[in-house]
Amino acid sequence: MDDQNTDSSPRRPSRRDILSLAAAAGAFTALGGLPAFAATAPAARPAESPLLPEASTTRFWYPAPASDTAMIEQGLPIGNGRLGALTGNDPSRELLLLTDATLWTGGRNAVLDADGQFPYARENFGSFTLLGRLTVDIPDHDLSAVSDYRRDLDISQGIVSSSYVRSGVTYERQIFASHPDDAIVLHFTQRGGGRYTGTVTLAGTHDETTTADRARTYASFGAAFPDGGLRYGAAVTAYSSTGTVTTDGPRISFAGCKDLTVVVSGGTNYAPDAAAGYRDPALDPQKLARSKVLTAARHPFTSLLHSHVADHRALFDRMDISLGESSSVQRGLDTWERIRARARDGEADPELEASYLQFGRYLMIAGSRDSLPLNLQGLWLDGNDPDWMGDYHTDINIQMNYWMADRAGLSSSFDAYADYCLAQLPSWTELTRTLFNDPRNRYRNSSGRIAGWTVAISTNIHGGGGWWWHPAGNAWLSNSLFEHYEYTQDAAYLARIHPLLKGACEFWEARLLTTTVTDPATGKDREVLIADSDWSPEHGPLDAKGITYAQELVRSLFENYRTACSVLGRDSGHSKTIASLQERLYLPQVSPKTGWLEEWMSPDNLGETTHRHLSPLIGLFPGDRIRPDGSTPQAVVDGATALLTARGMESFGWANAWRSLCWARLKNADKAYQLVVNNLRPSIGGTNGTAMNLFDIYEVSTGRGIFQIESNFGTSAAMIEMLVYSRPGHVELLPALPEAWARSGSVTGVGVRGGFVIDLRWRDGKVTEARLRSVGGRSTTVSYGGVSRALSLKPGGSVTLRDFSR
Repeated sequence: MDDQNTDSSPRRPSRRDILSLAAAAGAFTALGGLPAFAATAPAARPAESPLLPEASTTRFWYPAPASDTAMIEQGLPIGNGRLGALTGNDPSRELLLLTDATLWTGGRNAVLDADGQFPYARENFGSFTLLGRLTVDIPDHDLSAVSDYRRDLDISQGIVSSSYVRSGVTYERQIFASHPDDAIVLHFTQRGGGRYTGTVTLAGTHDETTTADRARTYASFGAAFPDGGLRYGAAVTAYSSTGTVTTDGPRISFAGCKDLTVVVSGGTNYAPDAAAGYRDPALDPQKLARSKVLTAARHPFTSLLHSHVADHRALFDRMDISLGESSSVQRGLDTWERIRARARDGEADPELEASYLQFGRYLMIAGSRDSLPLNLQGLWLDGNDPDWMGDYHTDINIQMNYWMADRAGLSSSFDAYADYCLAQLPSWTELTRTLFNDPRNRYRNSSGRIAGWTVAISTNIHGGGGWWWHPAGNAWLSNSLFEHYEYTQDAAYLARIHPLLKGACEFWEARLLTTTVTDPATGKDREVLIADSDWSPEHGPLDAKGITYAQELVRSLFENYRTACSVLGRDSGHSKTIASLQERLYLPQVSPKTGWLEEWMSPDNLGETTHRHLSPLIGLFPGDRIRPDGSTPQAVVDGATALLTARGMESFGWANAWRSLCWARLKNADKAYQLVVNNLRPSIGGTNGTAMNLFDIYEVSTGRGIFQIESNFGTSAAMIEMLVYSRPGHVELLPALPEAWARSGSVTGVGVRGGFVIDLRWRDGKVTEARLRSVGGRSTTVSYGGVSRALSLKPGGSVTLRDFSR
């Protein structure tokens, strides 16, 4: 039975137009949405409490605080999309490691090294870095003197809390990063007649001097980096309804307080304007930070809390998921013991696995709103020396960070990624036109021509590149941007990114080479277009032509650009030119030696068989050219499957996530699920796996691991892909449902390419109900169990499917 109606789906927040790019000149104008630190409108204050009962929340909990020396593995993360912190939750010394997404050293980095590549070091390329350290010291609350300690992270409401008992008094604290108030709030309270006495200290991490204002009871610091001139600052204030709060030198002191609220904020004068050098010279970050904390402090804590929770839930509640019930024994374990038990006993823990997916969504909400996109570290640091400078890698990492957003009901979080690319485009274009064809660059265009734009493997926030040139990176960035349009069907957004797509196509018009190949099907020679010298990330020959990675990406780029031109009714002549190039592109063959889809234009394996990257399989995922549905030659599907098999089932977290997504596309539920389970294994001593706080750890050497956030997002994306596959015009339900989740489950709010959202229920491995809602899409086909249903909907309408019998 099908039920169709025209009820409007929940309205998405309107996307603010932020940037305008003139296609021909590459001129850029900031329209006032992206600057990471700016004055904001008064926060909305809910008339009623939005707080959930504890039984309805999703929480991770621990019986001990984080160690100051292991914050990246143990600290609990909070963030408002720009301002973030890791929290330690020690009873006697609350520690917050503060970050701002735009706090980067370095600059444009526009002078090449002797090999024609960009320098890549902290002193030139720059690095993501800490904003400061906030400590709240309560000297008489040592951990050894308290009992019944517990801390937890409530991801459904965006709150870190802890509690303990001392001398018969229960002490509690709550910490959250408020988007409405653009500040981090800490609240200390008690039950039983206790008092708080101690100090609040705000310290920079680059030798800044903190000063205090006695009249207004705040402390703050401000400074500027000497290399790039970026200005930054932070401020903190505290207040209580009881006791006294005063300044004591650079600190804030409190005494005899039954309750205490601490508010901290900070930021930089970064601006998304290439013409202004990515700086707003009129902005004083220290002054603005003071204004934000004093404004927030005018409101009682409950008002700040309710505003934050209502704002957080407006995003978090867009998707819900159940993968089945866990046992009462599993539910009774603290989170770290539960992760270890899952690996030790090998028993599925569906509620933990569903919560892990939701943790990825929590990190997206906390780390990607109204500022820069998530980098290798997301929004969280434990020092000023993150590996790879915490940059944006364009050969998988930044793209993987956003594979989950549209799928998981968080399309608005994708804006930060799009805004970043558009803001960087003028600089990327200039660097490409002036430096890419440098005779020392082994990746230069053999034609001698140059147009459009491309990027380096690493990019910073100042318009610069690092490490090596990455010619095909422009296509992958563009394809990711276009895929967001496929989910939203937002023509205004498509118009914004159209110049970016066009510039990438122009680059490839100047770069493609003509060569002759023998068609294996006919034995005849034919002329094709191939990519100039490139490196298949991140292994094999350094200067191979026609690598599969580039060929697949450019094919998708050309297809996406042509679609954009058609939808927008522009550049029809250029679209036809691109179509003629697309028809002549070489597409990879299956090696007669290995049986694998070739990674290079060679039958030989020129790299590492089990290499972490799946570069030659980009046409399987995130691309759609290789499909196991009969539309792709079976030999190509078999060759892709054989290569994926050879790559293995053990790698770094992000590589496992990519493998899982590929196996889900091939409808192999067992392997897709096993790779998710592999990533849930506990990280011990820096090994690959999940840390205590659920951050994914990347093992770089024996005994040392680092946090790389794309695995958290990629694994969440893989779990969704196992439940729903989509491309424009087609949706498939439960394509790779593992046995561990088959008994019963549901998911709501899953984004579907083509402009839809789907809610899905199943029992005993079979779909019992699917509700499809249009968010701009008009027609698609839903398939399950060999049955396909063609559907037509008006935007805002919905249809419920319950019968999938033939």
